[in-house]
Amino acid sequence: MDTTLRDGEQTSGVSFSVSEKLTLSKLLLCELNVDRIEVASARVSDGEFDAVKEIIDWSKESDFEKRIEVLTFLDNGTSIEWLLKSGARVQNLLTKGSLNHLKHQLKQTPEEHFKNIEENIKKAEENSIISNIYLEDWSNGMRDSKEYVIELLNFISSLNIKRVLLPDTLGILSPIQTNSYVSEIINKYPNQVFDFHGHNDYDLSVANAMEAVNCGINGLHLTVNGMGERAGNAPLASVVSVINDFIPNVTTNINEKALYKVGQIVSTFSGIRIPANKPITGGNVFTQTAGIHADGDSKKNLYHNNLIPERFGRKRKYALGKTSGKANIKKNLEELGLKLNDSDLIKVTKRIIELGDKKQSVTSYDLPYIISDVIGSNNSRKKIVVKSYVLTHAKGLNPTTSVSLEIDGDIIEENASGDGQFDGFMNAIKKIYKQKKMKLPYLIDYAVHIPPGSNSDALCETTITWKLGNEEFITRGLDSDQTVSAIIATEKMLNNNF
Repeated sequence: MDTTLRDGEQTSGVSFSVSEKLTLSKLLLCELNVDRIEVASARVSDGEFDAVKEIIDWSKESDFEKRIEVLTFLDNGTSIEWLLKSGARVQNLLTKGSLNHLKHQLKQTPEEHFKNIEENIKKAEENSIISNIYLEDWSNGMRDSKEYVIELLNFISSLNIKRVLLPDTLGILSPIQTNSYVSEIINKYPNQVFDFHGHNDYDLSVANAMEAVNCGINGLHLTVNGMGERAGNAPLASVVSVINDFIPNVTTNINEKALYKVGQIVSTFSGIRIPANKPITGGNVFTQTAGIHADGDSKKNLYHNNLIPERFGRKRKYALGKTSGKANIKKNLEELGLKLNDSDLIKVTKRIIELGDKKQSVTSYDLPYIISDVIGSNNSRKKIVVKSYVLTHAKGLNPTTSVSLEIDGDIIEENASGDGQFDGFMNAIKKIYKQKKMKLPYLIDYAVHIPPGSNSDALCETTITWKLGNEEFITRGLDSDQTVSAIIATEKMLNNNF
């Protein structure tokens, strides 16, 4: 079960709109092919109600209604009424899985709590609502008040419950404890269906999920990009990969090729960027940096494992920097359709290492310019040059830009307005490309960086990600003016795609 839209939305600063929740629901169920999704908490807000209603209305078209779940509460039937109005048919009822939570948060006895649970389940059953039950703080309950947990499970066994959901609410479990607690519960209640819901406070959520599966758990709760409160929940991409590669005779329905794409969309909607080194979906995880690794890839894939990028709809890259060897550079030159003799390759390698020592970023699309700088290669002569431009920005007026572009000796001038100076610049470029009947890549990401601790006169590095057809690539520009650094990056893009 994916709970990105409920538990994942508890990531600090994250709130999905109604349309974003609907879009992500479609992606999770149709693209990723998860079995169930938990989309909201009952009674939280009007926006949550509207989102659930739209998701349920859509789900009826594909008969997905019973795959949509909502967190509910023991509130004298208010949550049930909320569900009925929204159209949702499955509740995940929050109950107390530890005596500590029951005593100090609800201030109830077990008998009082059990009575409230029974009333809720009966009301749900009367209204044809399917019930699952969360045992909140179950992991602490097993450690500190196991007698209470067993008493609660004995009671639940008499009710019409489809699934019992076992959360490691505070992320306190180790893999050994997970194995012990989950095994004990499953062996004691062999006819009950159990889910495990892991949090990542000790960075053990993937290992704990793996242990739960090894013990015979029936379901896992995961989130895209590991989103969730505090350190987040068990990440979907990593757990699915671990199950597929390390647990025999267990399969999932997840479409691995969609993991990266859906992760990127969730990142965009949430505003939470994916760390570059995050397994499976991070920007760097399929990038070889050391020259010896690139060399090994050319010799029977000596540095490959089962996590090949193509499996996730991605492609292996070879980074350029101070640890680069000739093999890295050869791989990047092959991507660009360029070839150097051994003498020139040594010169270019030396230059890239020098740039790496200065902590300058080097990409494969910088290679033609490095080649030109080091050996005067005609291969890298600019065919498109931004000859001149005028950027105008005045309060109360739309920013405008005039651009003079030289394309293979022809000079073309255009001007345009935009939402900002760079937008005006790009609009003028689009006009020129339209005249020349040339294809212009789409800008899909734009980031500006300055060195930490710098002041207002620092150099800006603008990194722009472009997409042309199915190919994505990055160009960078460096200047003390943010817009100018973006224009430098754009000029590199124009030459990469001439």
